[in-house]
Amino acid sequence: MTLLPRLTGRWPATWPLQPLPASDWARQQPTYAAADPKLISAALERAQARPSGNWFVLASSRQVRADRPFGTRVGGIELVAWRDASGRVRVGPGACPHLGAPMALAAVDRGELVCRWHGLRLGSTSGPGWALHPAYDDGVLVWARLDDVGGEEPAEEPVVPARPGGPTLDAVTTLTGVCEPEDIVANRLDPWHGAWFHPYSFQRLDVESAPAVTDVTEAGDRFLVTVTFKVGPRIGVPVRAEFVCPEPRTVVMRIVEGEGVGSVVETHATPRGPGRDGRPRTSVIEAVVAGSERPGFAVASRLAPAIRPAMAMAATKLWRDDMDYAQRRYEMRTRAL
Repeated sequence: MTLLPRLTGRWPATWPLQPLPASDWARQQPTYAAADPKLISAALERAQARPSGNWFVLASSRQVRADRPFGTRVGGIELVAWRDASGRVRVGPGACPHLGAPMALAAVDRGELVCRWHGLRLGSTSGPGWALHPAYDDGVLVWARLDDVGGEEPAEEPVVPARPGGPTLDAVTTLTGVCEPEDIVANRLDPWHGAWFHPYSFQRLDVESAPAVTDVTEAGDRFLVTVTFKVGPRIGVPVRAEFVCPEPRTVVMRIVEGEGVGSVVETHATPRGPGRDGRPRTSVIEAVVAGSERPGFAVASRLAPAIRPAMAMAATKLWRDDMDYAQRRYEMRTRAL
């Protein structure tokens, strides 16, 4: 008899870590009957109807620096982001207005970009062929407002989800696949696949409630689940969590009961535009923002540089699987077109 089964009966129920029974993956309770395609599609349609104000997540705040530019694409538009002399995030076109040099390779001098081809200096003001985009740094992620891409009524600020107060620990991971934002969002609006598709991370996953197909109130438009996050083969952290969509390209999982109440996993889907094969590319930019009232968490938050890589690695492992799911969904729904 191993030690863990002997201790299980005396394990304090108040401890955040709880022992898990041995499980047989193939003998789990099937969830296909509850995972109604109409229900998932209806939740996706409601999410897509919410306004975004034309804001798109570009990258993590740590990726946009004052000593070098950050280049990316959103909706097929080439962009460059950097920080000016005051530390404020700036986002502009990714091509130099002179002869089209890549500004992602520019130098940053006194908060301005200096083109490496001919030395044209571009900074915080717009000029001919150089129009800065509204930018927003929420402390974890950097957003840009792209009105031509979004096509909605512009908003002054993005819809940033509520995050835990006090000391926090955050990590951001990014993966890109052949799909569209709706395929990423639809994946997250199917919590029933968690314990089947990710048995290395989840156990005892139960969807307690899900929104109906029609006549759904704003407050009732959420999925409520109980799940145990595995931190070892036979041990995990049980929580109750909700899944909500505050805007069309974001799904937020928030812990509402258990260890780390208020902690969130924000899944943002950013369209990159077509690849060389003409098919769309979308990036998942996922931010994990953890908080806890336990005294030891303040110490852990100060060790963020050492802990953050492990957090990002766990998210990356999940999204390597889920990107296959999203890409498959895109392939299936476009096959007949």
